[in-house]
Amino acid sequence: MTPSLASSLVPLLRLIDPETAHGLALWALRAGLAGRAEAPALPVEAMGLRFPNPLGLAAGFDKNAVAVRPLFALGFGFVEVGTITPLPQAGNRRPRLFRLAEDRAVINRMGMNNEGWEAVSARIAALRAEGPLPGPLGVNVGINKDSDDPVRDISLLVEGAARCGDYVTLNVSSPNTPGLRDLQAADRLCALLEASRQGLARAGRTIPILVKLAPDLEADALGPIVETAVAGGAAGLIVSNTTVSRPEHLRSRHRDELGGLSGAPLFAPSTALLRRIARLAAGRLTLIGAGGVASGADAYAKLRSGATLVQLYSALAYAGPALPARILAEIAALLARDGFRSVEEAVGLDRERGDG
Repeated sequence: MTPSLASSLVPLLRLIDPETAHGLALWALRAGLAGRAEAPALPVEAMGLRFPNPLGLAAGFDKNAVAVRPLFALGFGFVEVGTITPLPQAGNRRPRLFRLAEDRAVINRMGMNNEGWEAVSARIAALRAEGPLPGPLGVNVGINKDSDDPVRDISLLVEGAARCGDYVTLNVSSPNTPGLRDLQAADRLCALLEASRQGLARAGRTIPILVKLAPDLEADALGPIVETAVAGGAAGLIVSNTTVSRPEHLRSRHRDELGGLSGAPLFAPSTALLRRIARLAAGRLTLIGAGGVASGADAYAKLRSGATLVQLYSALAYAGPALPARILAEIAALLARDGFRSVEEAVGLDRERGDG
């Protein structure tokens, strides 16, 4: 099945419960029903890694690493699995995933449901044993809801991720785990980064460490977070996770559901935050722009705002599996329009814009 034909099934999936539809989408990917896309080559070098293109799949779509190769086949230059916690976690009670179709948005309060490190890492190891992947594999890790020692847990998770992933992301910004966002505070983040370095040392392998940030951070917290990330040896930041804010223009009947809002309404605030962090980081960190990316123009705006790489997730629920290749073709056209020969030439050109 080609991506265009698979895309014709997306309206049917939207007729059923969102979480059930997501499970069916993963099944279809594993079964090879989404096909393979031809995407333009837009190579990027970042964090010591080579990416075939700058467009990645954000964590949350393939929590348990069950469809990594089929996702790469859609055209993604990198795939991030997880969030993975030390122990299996059921997450919050259903319903916990809501489509806001009128707003091209999603609200989730999943609660980092996943099969746990032992099961998911074994699956990744088996995947690696099959042969090289087309691009870097990111491993997004977080603490269990009832964790009594986040520093210990992150250290152990990073140690494991170093053995099976190409980079590791510390998820300290999901709004659906009580107290998790408190770990973004500079002093607590410093401890987590030190624990991460210790985990890498035990593994005997160095991979880039990234931190995923919330879009709802206060402006005066950004500078300390950036400086802590740099001093703590982080390679980069992902800007941003879902938001707990609710713009007044939301129209869907689900607009007041609890959880993290993603999709189109997150694009403007997450991109403004990206520009602010890009100015503060001043080239010392690799930035990955996430939040509301649904087109090549959106991705290109993230790049020009300071991101070297871009991630999407929610837009797949509306546009289907043909989206990644379409976005990459649009990025290539925009680069050519502006006379750029590489993605890197566009990175950060708009970071000084005053609205961010």
